[in-house]
Amino acid sequence: MSEMTREQSLQHITKIIKDLKFAMLTVITDDGKLKSHPMTTQEAEFDGDLWFLGGKDTEQVRNMRARPNVNVGFADPGKGAYVSIEGRALLLEDRAKVEELWTDFYKAYFPEGVDDPNIQLIKVEAQGAEFWESDGKAKELFHMARAALTGRPTEAEDMGRNERVDL
Repeated sequence: MSEMTREQSLQHITKIIKDLKFAMLTVITDDGKLKSHPMTTQEAEFDGDLWFLGGKDTEQVRNMRARPNVNVGFADPGKGAYVSIEGRALLLEDRAKVEELWTDFYKAYFPEGVDDPNIQLIKVEAQGAEFWESDGKAKELFHMARAALTGRPTEAEDMGRNERVDL
């Protein structure tokens, strides 16, 4: 594994997640279990923070309020790219930021638009990330098939690149 600077790590993660429309946001429930929810991603360069809009009255927001440690997962199986970001969720009130993130897509959840009193701004401050990349499905399938036929496990380096970065 090569050592990447923080800036290089942020740029690389941006490259992987920039076109992905959805992420899975994982919270810790009252009974200590992990629960994931799909979230719409924002079209912004990853600078160490992720932004989402949620509902104040949802179980997800209630869980983040009580236990702010979260994880956000992104996947693009077609490109063989995956990112897991661990961080701390901050629940904020900032109308200007809500307006910046707002798209008509959100009307389905917040019928009163940016003035909907149930809108909760969620900022995830990334503390670390891990990403996996491969040359694509064909190469992965080849190495898995070879392992199945030969009985020898696939080497990690055959499956692509995996790095862990502190942010």
